[in-house]
Amino acid sequence: MVCMMFLRVLVIIMLGAAVVFAAQPNSLSEKEKSAGWKLLFDGSSIAGWKTFKGTAIEEKWKVSDGWLQCLGGGGGDIITEQTYEEFDLTFEWKLERGGNSGLKYFVVRERGPIGHEYQILDNDRHPDASKAEGKRLTAAFYDVLACDERAEPRPPMEINKSRVLVKGNHVEHWLNGRRVLTCELGSEKVMAAVAGSKFKDTKSFGTRVRGHILLQDHTDLVWFRNIRIRDLSAR
Repeated sequence: MVCMMFLRVLVIIMLGAAVVFAAQPNSLSEKEKSAGWKLLFDGSSIAGWKTFKGTAIEEKWKVSDGWLQCLGGGGGDIITEQTYEEFDLTFEWKLERGGNSGLKYFVVRERGPIGHEYQILDNDRHPDASKAEGKRLTAAFYDVLACDERAEPRPPMEINKSRVLVKGNHVEHWLNGRRVLTCELGSEKVMAAVAGSKFKDTKSFGTRVRGHILLQDHTDLVWFRNIRIRDLSAR
């Protein structure tokens, strides 16, 4: 009986409270639902997503074996239909050998497909890994802040678990159960880093805004699943 219960649930700690996650991919436990979690991907359809450019989503992405897969054609970034400002977001991903992708948040149409990016990269093979003093490695705040401690993604085609937490101006990036980056939006440190990045001329970059979640098509194959979010704006 104990073994069966262990297979059905995984207990983790989030925001100081125990949350029970259903073991089945792309599903929610009753406790998770009651805590305010929602699925952004149901494992069988692309409902809730649209391309940033307004093209047919099926030309760039497909659902296969419970994964939302980017076909790698380039230019097929997809965004959530809903927008978010303060949230707790968890997701799983895997990446092809030598690949590059990312999950962006605070994406508003007026700025184009630009947002604060949780970088996803094959750190050992992609040329971006050697650029920008670690600010383009996996789990970095892309081109703005390197991880506080080196993140260790699993090898290509193995599953990684990530988390982005935004509460007030506080932001955390997690990888495989470890918090690897923290920052305060609008702080002197963040704004100085933005000023030295490719986003120095992007309006309001480095501060919290309400925007879409974006999954990036960077021409490489990447897979996402278990994309869950809890809106913290009213909490």
